[in-house]
Amino acid sequence: MGLGQRQKALEINLNAYIYGTFAEIGAGQEAARHFFRAGGAAGTIAKSISAYDMTMSDAIYGKETSGRYVCEERLQKMLDTEYEILISRLHEIKPPETTYFAFANTVSAKSFKGTGENHGWLGIKFQHKPGATPSQVIMHVSMLDAENIQQQEALGYIGVNLVYAAYFLATDREKFISSLMDGLTTARIKIDMISVKGEAFKGIDGRLLCLELVKMKLCEAVIFDVDGKVLQASEVLYKKNVLVVRGGYRPPTNLSLNMLECGLKKFKSTLEPAEKENIIVIPEISMSQLLDRGVVDNEDFLARIDLLSALGQKVLISNSESYSDLNYFFTKSSKKKIAFVMASYNLEEILNKTRYDESRCGLGLLGSMGKLFEPNTRLFIYPAREDEASKIQTINSITVDKELNSLLNYFKENKYIEDITDYDPAVISIWSRRVLKMIQEGSSGWESFVPDSVAKTVKAKCLFGAKCDV
Repeated sequence: MGLGQRQKALEINLNAYIYGTFAEIGAGQEAARHFFRAGGAAGTIAKSISAYDMTMSDAIYGKETSGRYVCEERLQKMLDTEYEILISRLHEIKPPETTYFAFANTVSAKSFKGTGENHGWLGIKFQHKPGATPSQVIMHVSMLDAENIQQQEALGYIGVNLVYAAYFLATDREKFISSLMDGLTTARIKIDMISVKGEAFKGIDGRLLCLELVKMKLCEAVIFDVDGKVLQASEVLYKKNVLVVRGGYRPPTNLSLNMLECGLKKFKSTLEPAEKENIIVIPEISMSQLLDRGVVDNEDFLARIDLLSALGQKVLISNSESYSDLNYFFTKSSKKKIAFVMASYNLEEILNKTRYDESRCGLGLLGSMGKLFEPNTRLFIYPAREDEASKIQTINSITVDKELNSLLNYFKENKYIEDITDYDPAVISIWSRRVLKMIQEGSSGWESFVPDSVAKTVKAKCLFGAKCDV
C-alpha cells in the first residue's frame, strides 16, 4: 500500500517548485479538490478549470472533427493548450527552478439516464526538471463503480496518483504503475491503456509499462499497433469483425503466418460482402506464454512484439487463461463476428473434460462452452502434425471423451467449428520450440522455417540469443 492521496497532494503542495494547472471535464474537479483540501494549494495550483459547456470547451480547445469529447485527441488538446498558457504567462515571473505541469481529464461518468460507457482519458504534461522539454503521460480508464459520486471519487484518487507518480516515480517502472492504483481496486477502476513520452522516461520502453498493467492484473489486455504504439482496445475493436490467433510466437514461423492467412481467407468466406474488409486480425499472446519460471523476461517479450511488428501485425497481450475468457473479452468490445484460428490439438484441449472440474473452473464444462460458443463466435481448426512421419490431425481425428462426442457433433453440424482445408502442407510440421532451439544453439537452416522479415529482425537485433549480423 502506497501513500494516501492527502499525503501525496500535501507533499506536492509543499514543494515550492512544482506549479501547474488542472483542467477536468465530466466528473467534477476531483483531482484538484485533493490538493485544495490538503493545504498549501496556492503553492501548486495556478488555475483549475472545468469547461462543461461544449461551446465554451470548443472556444478554449477547438472542435473535434469526430464530434466526440471523451477521446484521446480531446485530452491532447487540453494538455497542450493549458501547458502553453501556463508557460507563456508564468515562465518569466516564477523562479527559474520552477517545473510546470498541466493535468487534464475528459470523462463520461455515470449520468442520471444511466446509459453509455463510463470511461475517461486523463494525462499530465510536465517538466521533470527546470527548463526541460515537457514529458507526458496519457491513460485510458474504465470506471466500474455503480454511482456517479463513487466514480468521481475514484477519478480523483487516480488523478492525484498520476501527478505524484510523474514527479517522483517516473524512473521506476513497477512502482510507477502500481502507485497509480493506490487507494483503489480493479473492482472500481481499470487502466487499459497508458503511453508515455519525453525525457522523464528516457531509457524506459513504454511497451513495458503496458506489460506491467497486464502483469499486475490492472487490466485484461493491451493491444500494440504495428509500430509498437499502445492502442485503446475498445476503440480498436469497436464495430470490427475480429480474427484471433493465440500463440507463443517465439518466434513467429511460416506455420504461424499460414495460420493467419488461411484463417483470414476462411473468415472472409463466412461474412457478408460489406463486412469482408471490416476485419481486424490480432495475434494474441497470453501472460502464461510469457512466463519463464514464474518471471516475465522483458527482452523476450519485446522480441516477440518486434517480430510480429515486422510481419505488419498488431498484437494483443492478455490475462485470459482460456479461450472462453478471451472470447468474453472480445465480445464486450465488438458486437460483430469473432473467429479463433487454432490448431487441432487446441480444440482437443478445449474439449478435455478434466480441465473443467470445479476446483479449476467455476463455470464447469457446459458453462465454459457457452461462454466460448457465443452466437457470433466460430473456431477455425488448422491441422496439426508432430513431424513428417506422423498423421495429420483434423477435427475428425482428435481424441475426445465418448461422453462429449454428441457435443462435438453439434458444434460441427452447426458450423461453430470448421476445418481449414487449404493449408500449406509444407509448413504444418514446423514447431516454434524447435526453431527457437536452433537459433539458440547457432544451428544453420532455421531461417528457412520463418518469414524473411522475421529472420532479418532476429539477426539484426540478436533476438533469442541469436548471433548478430555485424
